[in-house]
Amino acid sequence: MRTWLSVLVFAGLVWPAHNAHADVAQLNTLLQRNNCVACHLIDKRKYGPHMREVAARYAGKTGLVDQMARKIKNGGSGVWGEDVMPPQPHVTDDNARLMAQLILSLDSR
Repeated sequence: MRTWLSVLVFAGLVWPAHNAHADVAQLNTLLQRNNCVACHLIDKRKYGPHMREVAARYAGKTGLVDQMARKIKNGGSGVWGEDVMPPQPHVTDDNARLMAQLILSLDSR
């Protein structure tokens, strides 16, 4: 029995292997484990911008994962007004990079 996926692949169509729900769940877990939820949520503004706002601001731009991962670890200011994001040195390089990838891949709606 063929699945729809195999039929689509056979037809030469590309089917995204991306599971948006799983990505949001993974991002939410990382945000909670690294205490990012003290200031940020995925869909709702708290102290800092919510993650969909970040995704919308950088939509269509490439090469930002490393830059965003550094900002997660080092903190920053001026991008979202006068709010300051303190450094988060406890976040591992791998987790900062993964969070950046997941944030940038969010649907900004």
